[in-house]
Amino acid sequence: MIHPTALVDATARLASDVTVGAHAIIEAGVVIGPGSTIAAHAIIKKNAVLGKNVQVDHFAVIGGNPQDLSFKNDIKSNVQIGDGTILREHVTVHRATQPGLATVIGQNNLLMAGAHVAHDCVLGNHVILANGCMLGGHVQVGDHAFISGGVAVHQFCRVGTGSMTSGNAVITEDVPPNALAHSRNQLSGLNLVGMRRRGLSTAEITELKKAYHAVYAPNGNCLSFAQVALQSGTYTTPVAQEFLNFFLGGKRGRFVQPE
Repeated sequence: MIHPTALVDATARLASDVTVGAHAIIEAGVVIGPGSTIAAHAIIKKNAVLGKNVQVDHFAVIGGNPQDLSFKNDIKSNVQIGDGTILREHVTVHRATQPGLATVIGQNNLLMAGAHVAHDCVLGNHVILANGCMLGGHVQVGDHAFISGGVAVHQFCRVGTGSMTSGNAVITEDVPPNALAHSRNQLSGLNLVGMRRRGLSTAEITELKKAYHAVYAPNGNCLSFAQVALQSGTYTTPVAQEFLNFFLGGKRGRFVQPE
């Protein structure tokens, strides 16, 4: 059902059961999948692609131009929102800066009121961004990550799978998978509660603890310690290998450190 006051461009493609509220705006080339709801006063900018059962709440703006002074408005890029994702009031998601690319938000994510996802970010599945969370450009967020209210994440940072970042933290360095980050680039161990909730076994958690200490217990370069740990052949579970391999990637080359 489309409210008579909504503005829907003739080139937009909406599934037959999509609901569009009063005064919502859906621009040219938008695609919205079955079961999705666009609330009153929400704006879906040109060429955005929303999957099935996506909820966009009041005054959210999805697919706006990047906040990049070098960006050219005629560049053809977009935003892609996965199935089952909820975007609450005043959420903003900006499109990519390069032709043919997209800012990507995966499936079954929850972006709470006022969260901001900048251009070229890539979020996995089952991610939660709490109120007022801010992601700079090109940030990558792994599956099941939880970023609490008011957190600011610097551009090009990676936030690993299953990690949790506490409220009002400032993150300018990479957060490893399943870690607990807080304050300014500080770690307080592993997200044990989160891992247990996701069903990781005792053996997996035990090996991950060993991998964590292999990287952080010595004083020195985390990347080098991770390489040594991987080459040892000691770590066989996917969760431990993912943790160690994390230190071999990324563009910033720096990682949050234990307090």
